[in-house]
Amino acid sequence: MTKISVLRIGHRPERDKRITTHVCLTARAFGCKKIYLSKSDSRVIGSVNEVVDKFGGDFIIENISNPERFVKNWSGKVIHLTMFGLPIEDHLEELKNESRDLLIIVGAEKVPSWVFNEADYNICIGNQPHSEVAALAITLNKLDSQAHFKEYGGNLKVIPSATHREMVDNRNFD
Repeated sequence: MTKISVLRIGHRPERDKRITTHVCLTARAFGCKKIYLSKSDSRVIGSVNEVVDKFGGDFIIENISNPERFVKNWSGKVIHLTMFGLPIEDHLEELKNESRDLLIIVGAEKVPSWVFNEADYNICIGNQPHSEVAALAITLNKLDSQAHFKEYGGNLKVIPSATHREMVDNRNFD
């Protein structure tokens, strides 16, 4: 299976900290190993690393200073999620069969025009305004419908239940 990473562009610290955190957590929960942030925010990194520490996995957050250069140097395919793009279904089989790594760009504010130009695919999940978290989750699920069932081997594990909250805590409190 192709490795999928995410690039978050345009994080506004006071406005976007929860959404960027949710973009990171969604990427992790749907099987990505890495997210790149174009603007560092220690609160986001701390929150996500806390989840990784508790629930397991090897998810990495990396800050990058020049997202345009980063995208231009990406050796795989670049997918830009935008409501102005083509429906994902138009390219889904092609993307699922891609042998090179994928980079999914998720914007926070109006993305620069270079993103549209550098992306191999400008993809939409519907063409109405909605959350970038939702777009990322749907995209990742369409690319691999089983990724969110992955076991992470963490100290905490959620036990599915229709009636109550239940978790197993494997930490040793001696």
